[in-house]
Amino acid sequence: MIIQQTNSFKRGVKKMHKAEKLALDKAIKEIVLNPFVGELKIGDLAGVQVFKYKHNAQLYLLAYEFIENRLTLTFIEHGTHESFYRNLKR
Repeated sequence: MIIQQTNSFKRGVKKMHKAEKLALDKAIKEIVLNPFVGELKIGDLAGVQVFKYKHNAQLYLLAYEFIENRLTLTFIEHGTHESFYRNLKR
């Protein structure tokens, strides 16, 4: 399986605290084990899946795209729910 990251995803990870990165790593490992665990979006975000996880009682969302025939997993965006989907549409 090929795992990729968008540039905005990489920039966001650089700004995170160590504990947040550990929670994100745990969520990524769960997605890698089962890429279909996220909720598949429709409409403007068709093809994007969103996985929800918690860290310190705060809900975080992780957007990714899995292309089954090429076995490619691309992490697009992560963050809190506040303006997450608006930023994801850009």
